[in-house]
Amino acid sequence: MLKTLLTATKMAASAAALAVATLATPAHAAAPAPANWPTKPIKFVVPYPAGGPLDTVARAIGERLRESLGQPIVVENKPGAGGNLGADYVAKQPADGYTIVMGAVATHAINPTLFARMPYDPVKDFAPITLVADVPNVLVMHPGKAAELHINTVRDLVEYARKHPGKLDYASGGNGSAGHLSGELFKSMARVSMVHIPYNGASPAQLSVLSGQTDLIFDNLASASANIKAGKLKAFAVTTPARAAAFPELPTIAEAGKGLGLEGFDISTWFGVLAPAGTPREIVERLNHDIVAILKTEDMKARLARIGAQPAPTTPEQFGALIQRELKKYGQVVKVSGAKVD
Repeated sequence: MLKTLLTATKMAASAAALAVATLATPAHAAAPAPANWPTKPIKFVVPYPAGGPLDTVARAIGERLRESLGQPIVVENKPGAGGNLGADYVAKQPADGYTIVMGAVATHAINPTLFARMPYDPVKDFAPITLVADVPNVLVMHPGKAAELHINTVRDLVEYARKHPGKLDYASGGNGSAGHLSGELFKSMARVSMVHIPYNGASPAQLSVLSGQTDLIFDNLASASANIKAGKLKAFAVTTPARAAAFPELPTIAEAGKGLGLEGFDISTWFGVLAPAGTPREIVERLNHDIVAILKTEDMKARLARIGAQPAPTTPEQFGALIQRELKKYGQVVKVSGAKVD
């Protein structure tokens, strides 16, 4: 069912492109932009704790934005409820260009189906500015377990799982996490049975695989890369449609899973900048222009590479269309997984 969904999603992309004007239209009428904007500091909300990947990137962008806009960019962390708390805060701020948010796949694509009640609408309450980057997830396994079971490729893994349903388990950072949904999509498309073992966060989930308590994990490439290079984790493939620049030798799951039902497999951790709905178009375009220029600098590319991320600047319309597509995709994946957060 999910394989059909992914095919339909790609077919819908062209239709979505025709609707970009609608997607970019805020829920409230946009106020005219002041000619001298900005005249005071801009608050850049990160809906996750300080020190994480989104926080690091937001601060790097803020440094350069201060130079181009001539005003301080104040990064403020507002974690909670899987990112919903910070995103909701921004959705309810004045649409004057002085508050923006680093939204993510969780806040704008996964959570709306995962949570029984949402305090904001991920489309109607925001004006997309630009996608910033995406971080591939990577399918990794405990090397001892892989050797014991003679699993060296994605094909080996699928064939073993089909012959031994329920014998393999996979860890994740919790119900509804990107790792959980990656596993559920993999199971559905490859028609295999594996047991999901949720942990309270990505770090303990990865530790469970490193210690041999669980067999495999669809981990964030940034956090898994050091252990892959050290031989502590055996990497099979990345979850994105294109190979990761940091590990070009690793195939994609779609590539490695040809003939196994995994064609079209696509899950990544993306994040981008949004403003409250109704933010004047001139301000959205100015922020888009400046942030896209920052993302194209060698310094920012290097900073993103250090956390395993790949720059992915877009127009506001392209980012809005992406959010629409991802909402549909993850909505179906969450429903199939049965994951819920009250």
